[in-house]
Amino acid sequence: MRFNGFHHIGLWVKDSEKSLDFYTKGLGGTVTFSFPMGDSGKTVYLVDLGENAVIEIIPLGDGAEEINAHWAHVALRTGDAQAAYDAAIKAGALSRTAPSDVQLGSMAVRNAFVLGPDNEVIEFFQVKG
Repeated sequence: MRFNGFHHIGLWVKDSEKSLDFYTKGLGGTVTFSFPMGDSGKTVYLVDLGENAVIEIIPLGDGAEEINAHWAHVALRTGDAQAAYDAAIKAGALSRTAPSDVQLGSMAVRNAFVLGPDNEVIEFFQVKG
């Protein structure tokens, strides 16, 4: 198992349009992918800031209010999400979501989530095909 850098860093936001404008118009990023957030009617955006520095803008889906946005998770790009998940569990991580195949719009991925030692959320992200 080997990691190939970060795939993206997920950011929970209160106002996705405001955040999208900030990261695209303000910082010069480009929306490289978007997909619906379940049945919420909201959209998740991947914004590339250059050199594969990608921010995933995730709207709060349940109407929850927060004082500040915060990073939702760090996604590590890998060619084998299952092996990464197994290694993390063996090292003491707690499972949050076991590896599964997911269709994110037109992007097929296999991903898994674990909680690290300080309850940080780590996603293992394998793009398929």
